[in-house]
Amino acid sequence: MAETRRRLRSSTVVLGGMGVVAAALTSCGSDPDRRCVDRDSYTYEGYKVVADKNCNTGSSGSSSAKGGKKKSGTGKSADAAWYYDADVSNGRADYGTFSKSEAVDRGGFGCSGGSGGG
Repeated sequence: MAETRRRLRSSTVVLGGMGVVAAALTSCGSDPDRRCVDRDSYTYEGYKVVADKNCNTGSSGSSSAKGGKKKSGTGKSADAAWYYDADVSNGRADYGTFSKSEAVDRGGFGCSGGSGGG
């Protein structure tokens, strides 16, 4: 019985391994999904999603949950802030976080944080 085994070239193995490493690195490096919400509008359906211009867009690297009091079109002030990784439905966002760093730590394949042993 002749044993026929396919031998992979070393370049194929290296390129395949590099693809796995690239996928792991890019999955953690990307910004999480975010919505601008009014922090004072929470109901059982979640926070009301408002226009992005109501949230501070100056410092994208900041993980603070600060959002300035901004005037909305109705004359009322809105306490707007970025809300990350939320489920959005009917103009409401829920089950997310106001902390960008926490949203990134929730990450997927190859990301640190999330579960730890002892």
